[in-house]
Amino acid sequence: MLRLIFSLVLFVLVFIAMAQPALAQAGGGQPSPLMSIIPFIVMFGIMYFLMIRPQIKRQKAHQEFLGKLKRGDEVLTSSGLLGRIEGLTDLFVTLEIAPGVRIKVLRNQIASFVPDASSANKEGKA
Repeated sequence: MLRLIFSLVLFVLVFIAMAQPALAQAGGGQPSPLMSIIPFIVMFGIMYFLMIRPQIKRQKAHQEFLGKLKRGDEVLTSSGLLGRIEGLTDLFVTLEIAPGVRIKVLRNQIASFVPDASSANKEGKA
């Protein structure tokens, strides 16, 4: 709903910006430079709230998630591999993806925790 409102406001501002030269010719005067800049400022504000700010929030949440990782956690990588954390460094995580099979992946490629099978069964029954 919020995106629809911002889209409508953006449309109105673009329409006003396009109509300014026609109004200036009809009135005989030049539009003020401030009136020419206002639509761009408003468009940047809308882009900030619709795209930039949510992305920053997601990045902060992911960094907090990566800080909470510990040995023994079962995780999912961004490539879709499931594994248990066997070792952690600042840059890499060692995952055990099968008994005796260990791989190293970049720490920031860990996407999420794997939910426990017991909690998944409880949610399915509810």
